[in-house]
Amino acid sequence: MNGTLNKVMLIGHLGDDIKMHYFDGGNCIGRFPLATNEIYINKSTNEKITSTEWHNLVVRNKAAEICEKYLSKGDKIYIEGRIKSRQWQAEDGSTKYTTEIQVTEFTFLNVKKDNESNRNNPISETKNTNFETSNTPIENDLPY
Repeated sequence: MNGTLNKVMLIGHLGDDIKMHYFDGGNCIGRFPLATNEIYINKSTNEKITSTEWHNLVVRNKAAEICEKYLSKGDKIYIEGRIKSRQWQAEDGSTKYTTEIQVTEFTFLNVKKDNESNRNNPISETKNTNFETSNTPIENDLPY
């Protein structure tokens, strides 16, 4: 196989609300931490152990705006994306490194804001979205 693959699939809970950053020209990004848990039993002590891994997620433009609108700390989400590492110079001159997940698709699994708004308005925007292929809205024109 000559090709390579950089694909991540996660299901987890938001560790904080979306932090938005806006740029000249109308583009924006949203950043948030996502927690995934592994639960297992220690065979020698029969103790239940929970191990949490934290992931730094980045969503862009319309996807970021949708996430900011509907997601809040504690909500559960499924994401697909790719791993990206980057570095920068800090104000003190040191080099900083981070590894992030660049989100390309997401599905909200349980959303507190959505539950509250659905009581008032049963029709809501789609929350299963693929933003990698285009930035145009998904149409609901079904052939049947």
